[in-house]
Amino acid sequence: MVDLGLLVKKHRKKAGLTQLELANLAGIGKTTVFDIEKNKETVRWSNILAVLQVLNIEVEFKSPLTENG
Repeated sequence: MVDLGLLVKKHRKKAGLTQLELANLAGIGKTTVFDIEKNKETVRWSNILAVLQVLNIEVEFKSPLTENG
């Protein structure tokens, strides 16, 4: 399983962005970026997707079920 908060933090730093800069680019509040990086469960999925889009992180969903499942 991926640590989403750590992934976001690493990509943000690699991009040379502060939490505030990333928040502004994603159109969300700085506290939301902080919450994502701390893996808070209360963050809206739409806000997570906005941050991932700014950081050019692609999300792929895979089901553990097979087609016959």
